[in-house]
Amino acid sequence: MDSKKDIKSLNLEELKTELESMGEKAFRAKQMYEWMHVKLARSFDEMTNLSAKFREQCKEKYEYTCVKPVRIQESKIDGTKKFLFELSDGNVVESVWMQYKHGNSVCISSQVGCRMGCRFCASTLDGLERNLTPSEMLDQIYAITRLTQERVSNVVVMGTGEPMDNYDNILKFLHLLTDENGLNISQRNVTVSTCGIVPRMRQLADEKLQITLALSLHATTDEKRRKLMPIANRYSIKELMEVCRYYFEQTGRRITFEYSLVGGVNDHPEDARRLAALAKPIHSHINLIPVNPVTERSFVQPKKEVIGNFKKELEKYGINVTIRREMGRDIDGACGQLRRRYLKSGEPGEEGADAESLGHEGHREMP
Repeated sequence: MDSKKDIKSLNLEELKTELESMGEKAFRAKQMYEWMHVKLARSFDEMTNLSAKFREQCKEKYEYTCVKPVRIQESKIDGTKKFLFELSDGNVVESVWMQYKHGNSVCISSQVGCRMGCRFCASTLDGLERNLTPSEMLDQIYAITRLTQERVSNVVVMGTGEPMDNYDNILKFLHLLTDENGLNISQRNVTVSTCGIVPRMRQLADEKLQITLALSLHATTDEKRRKLMPIANRYSIKELMEVCRYYFEQTGRRITFEYSLVGGVNDHPEDARRLAALAKPIHSHINLIPVNPVTERSFVQPKKEVIGNFKKELEKYGINVTIRREMGRDIDGACGQLRRRYLKSGEPGEEGADAESLGHEGHREMP
């Protein structure tokens, strides 16, 4: 990464301090902040109400994050768009844009790769490359907003990477994303996922943010969870339930339990009964996710009847449960698949588009 200071990761007060050190008035910081986080400028050059001389000084002193779209896939089924963005060091990350009745939702990555090793996840197959900066997380949202020309109302940090393994940058990102001087997305419209790093979950609870915390649970016994998720060797389900209760006590926000249904592995009626027993004492919601098949793994999705029965079993115990609506099944649906395919072959597949066909801002015609 460039040794220059990352200007888009600074909050407004930090930006004021920076620009004052360059001899600029405080209002200049407000102007620049608005260019970066409201008008979504792609470079200093677009900040036309700042003098050319000042813009040149900024170019010399600061790094300006602007992710570059290199692939876009659009689902022919539901219009979901999957984006592959190139970072300044040549690494690539993926993001997803989904359209719902309640508004547009974007799922972003928090790391390049992941070191958590969850068995059903394509993101982790090549390990962790590096953490994303706050500005690299923000700019996935900004780039998608520019490319789709649509406002983003909900943000989910559930793409490649483990957010709690990049804690400080995630926290800064959340404050920038929800800042009233920026995009001003409501904290209640933001969800952060974790595989269960207990100390960081407790730390996040103490921040008393109004975001939703989603725990990737995926199993109802420690033995079964250890087979699916290496993090379970460090933290038990008992510890996870304790920190989930603590999160609700500190924030008043109910927990979401993410539960990937894997055929023949964790989809039995007794799994549902144990899951109900775990969730019942906690203010929570269960999101059942029929697993997306990953080429390198043997996991399969349960039959629809099995999924339906699992949901009914939970509802018998008064559990609030939904089955995640599958989005973009025809476009490398599982997290990390598009990036992995791109890295292996450089070929996007027939739904893909390269940056040349995108232009900087316009919509792309589907083939």
